[in-house]
Amino acid sequence: MALLGRFVLLLGSVLQLAHLSSAQTIKSKTDGRIIEANEGTVAPAAEQVNGSYLQLTDAVLANLTQLQLSNISLFQFANESNLSKRSLFDGCKTYPGDPLYPSQSVWRVFDLLTGGALTTTVPIGAACYQDSDHYDYTKCQAILAGWTDDAVHAADPTSAMSPLYQGLTCLPQNANVSGATCEIGGYPTYTVNISSVAQIQLAINFARSTNVRLVVKNTGHDFLGKSIGYGALSIWTHNLKDLQFIEQYSDQSSDYSGPAVKVGAGVNVGELYAFADKHGVTAVGGECKGVGVAGGYVAGGGHSPLTGKYGMAADHVLSIDVVLPSGRFVTANAQRNQDLFWALRGGGGATWGVVTSVTFKVHPKLNFSGVTWDITSGPDTNNTDDVFFEALYAYWRRFPGWADQGSYAYSQIYSRGTGAGYTWSMLPWLVPGMELDDFKDMVAGIFDEWTEMGFDFTPEYFEHDNFYETWSTHFPTETVANANLHTASRLFPRKNWEDEALLNRTMDTIRSVIEDGSALIQYNMNGAALPDTPDSAVLPAWRDTVFYGIFGVAWADGISEDELKAVNEKLTDDIMQRLRDVTPGSGSYLNEADVMEPNFGQAFYGSNYDRLLQIKAEVDPWDTFWAPTAVGSEDWYITDVPDWLTYQTGKLCRKQD
Repeated sequence: MALLGRFVLLLGSVLQLAHLSSAQTIKSKTDGRIIEANEGTVAPAAEQVNGSYLQLTDAVLANLTQLQLSNISLFQFANESNLSKRSLFDGCKTYPGDPLYPSQSVWRVFDLLTGGALTTTVPIGAACYQDSDHYDYTKCQAILAGWTDDAVHAADPTSAMSPLYQGLTCLPQNANVSGATCEIGGYPTYTVNISSVAQIQLAINFARSTNVRLVVKNTGHDFLGKSIGYGALSIWTHNLKDLQFIEQYSDQSSDYSGPAVKVGAGVNVGELYAFADKHGVTAVGGECKGVGVAGGYVAGGGHSPLTGKYGMAADHVLSIDVVLPSGRFVTANAQRNQDLFWALRGGGGATWGVVTSVTFKVHPKLNFSGVTWDITSGPDTNNTDDVFFEALYAYWRRFPGWADQGSYAYSQIYSRGTGAGYTWSMLPWLVPGMELDDFKDMVAGIFDEWTEMGFDFTPEYFEHDNFYETWSTHFPTETVANANLHTASRLFPRKNWEDEALLNRTMDTIRSVIEDGSALIQYNMNGAALPDTPDSAVLPAWRDTVFYGIFGVAWADGISEDELKAVNEKLTDDIMQRLRDVTPGSGSYLNEADVMEPNFGQAFYGSNYDRLLQIKAEVDPWDTFWAPTAVGSEDWYITDVPDWLTYQTGKLCRKQD
């Protein structure tokens, strides 16, 4: 009987959607006639609330219901009946070709309600494929020229900066390669170009009601493929660019009183820093110019060039505006929606809803001093590899002391080729609030030690009286969209420096993975929070970290599936296991991590994970939001992908008991 009941409900839903393939209608406001629903008869479904945001409200929905707009029930806010409807589906999200997938006429109503903000995905590389309807030689050349520039991908509704996870289809550089195809792969099917809160509410309600997979993109910087997904509806927040300077923030929800900035979900690091500098303050954000500030960055905790002095970006959040999986728009702070406020600061992105804005406290302008260098080893230099690593060990040994002074040392080490040595680029090393003479005194010990061992290096010092000039002058533009790269990360705790044997084993292990082919992006910084910082879901391991490292493997074009499997498993199961073995109980920065990280709950969230799971169940019992390695993601899987890498090219399905 249960099976029969489910069949009847399913049949009813199919018949309802079949009916919806006909023209969509609405009752005329003037004479009550049933007329066609179009741009002239359906205004964007929103009203301004409290003189501020355009929102979807119960009153708006009641009006559209009274006017008998076709399909308006699909856009209602969540209630308990939504949970019962979940049994209608087969355990997977609903995809094109499925009986319950919304018809084109239903998508048409959705587009009307959003004011024409819905678009169908065209992969960014389609302009380069001559058999594509979207072939455009001039556009293709521009895409190829800017392919590694994050701005090119940020400005596209669906492009992701880690193309590995969308299945490596429709890559512009492969357009003339025999057998290359331009398919949608792991890209979403539809995107809503967001300009209002109401559009986000409509998208969430629609996805929840129809069981369509939902993803969120601002810039697409995510390292793990969270902003894409085959067959999904994407919420694109990139154009929410509002910035507001609050000279004297005061709210009963916080003990803080002082300057603050309110940042729209689409604002990136470069825009925030320029705005803060204009208003004579310093904001805590990321190092990369194009990274969005208010979304996944702060949701993951957010390390910063200012972390050693002020803590993580999440530590500076005063208030967050967010659209919940229920479709409701709320504010979360220390007094309202407290569990949500805790989870949104460090508990990961694409999980709790869609953030529309974040209010951060900011700091006064201050002086910055630092140094850069490029050091090489190898047969054509004055440095042997042994001396290179001896100098590197000496550098690593001093990390706790420098971290305690607010140091932020950001550098890269990579091989110059087999037998050719290594390059070490400092990009830069700085200390916020430190005068140049004091900085030179701080580094004098290590430079003297290097000189005594015969290490050849040439430091280039700098000093600036503000952060914006420091950042814009010395932080390089990062390259993106490398299709042949897989990265992972690890946090190294202070306790590894308190035991000489463990420290030596740690350094030997890091050296071994470098010599084994891994590149290293390394940071010396103190992740501890300032006194009186409100508790948050930031990974506890950050608070005792003095060394953060990103590791990675690359491969050549054209290798076999077996070779690709081997190189990816080498990173996850070999290189990173060696590092996990010397840092038991520590973790990884979830925003710059390995999507295949074993026991990601512990590695990314630590002791916070059980509480985060409880909050997820309360906030999103419909499982409206899912992303790889997000809280609760272990209950789902992607179909038809290899077991050594989670692409976003298959269907999202719930694991069966």
